[in-house]
Amino acid sequence: MVREKFMPRKILLILFTLVVGMALALFLLRHPEEEPVPEKFVEVSGAQEIVDGKHVATALVADEGMNLVIAHCTGCHSAKLITQNRFNSEGWIRVIRWMQETQNLWDLGESENTIVAYLSKHYAPAFAGRRIPLPDTEWYELKEE
Repeated sequence: MVREKFMPRKILLILFTLVVGMALALFLLRHPEEEPVPEKFVEVSGAQEIVDGKHVATALVADEGMNLVIAHCTGCHSAKLITQNRFNSEGWIRVIRWMQETQNLWDLGESENTIVAYLSKHYAPAFAGRRIPLPDTEWYELKEE
C-alpha cells in the first residue's frame, strides 16, 4: 500500500475551509442586536399624539418647547420628574446646572432659553390656596332647629 504524502497546501486548504465555514455559520446564526445610541443623541418617538392639550406619551403640556424638553430631558429620566416639580425660571436654571455638574447633562446651547421658558410657563409654582368661588350660585342661610 502506497501512502500519499499530505502536502502543506492541502492542510492550508482544509484550515481555510473550516475558518470560512465557521465565520459564515456565526454570521448566519447571530441575532441582530440594536446599534448603540450615541451618548448625546435622544430619539424622540414619532407618536406625537396630543389629547386635551397634552402629549399622550409624556403628559407634557403641548406648547412651543415641548419637543426640546422631550429630546433633552426624557432620555435620562421620566417626564413625570418634570411634571411633578414646580420652579420659576431661576429655579429651573439651577436644576439644569445641577444636572450638568452632577448628572452629566450636556450643554443645552441655544435650546436652553426655550426649554427654561417652556418649563417656567407650564411647571411654575402655583398658589394652592382655597378653591375659587362657584359662579352663579344662590346661597341660603342654614336655620337651626
